[in-house]
Amino acid sequence: MWSVSDEALLAGLATGDRDAAAAFVARFQRRVFGLARVITGDERAAEDVAQEALLRAWRHAAAYDPRRGSVVTWLLTITRNLAIDSIRVRRPTTIDPDDVLALPLATGERGPAEAAELAHEIERLRVALGTLPPEQRRAVVLAGVLGLSAREVAEREDVPLGTAKTRIRTAMLRLRALLVTEERAE
Repeated sequence: MWSVSDEALLAGLATGDRDAAAAFVARFQRRVFGLARVITGDERAAEDVAQEALLRAWRHAAAYDPRRGSVVTWLLTITRNLAIDSIRVRRPTTIDPDDVLALPLATGERGPAEAAELAHEIERLRVALGTLPPEQRRAVVLAGVLGLSAREVAEREDVPLGTAKTRIRTAMLRLRALLVTEERAE
């Protein structure tokens, strides 16, 4: 059974052949799980995605069209789509914006001079953020660092949309003024 083609295994899967189903799963489970793991970044979610992908392959095996791609491509496309869907429905982890400011930033592949300059700029920004009122600091960190829209900031902070926009804009103007003034002083 191991020497048959992927298409033959899929055809056996479509007809309900238990041996073909077992061989199909054995042949593709590692690749399916690996792709799901890479996309989701979570082993449990990857297991769920892989199981669902193999189940969908079994359900839709008869609909496979070899003119549109190989069995592997078809199966990994199913896996990819399921993994992306699982990420979309995953509830976001709540992060306190003040905790984000305390996180160390990776310096990557920079030389010592560049890393020192980056560390200096980060410290300048942290100090400037520290001078803002807490509600403005939270709004600008949520929008600027975490990438939330003004509407999402408003929902997260439980304030009207106009208030969130004003907080973000005012904070950005204050930061710009503080950083430019400090830069000119240096």
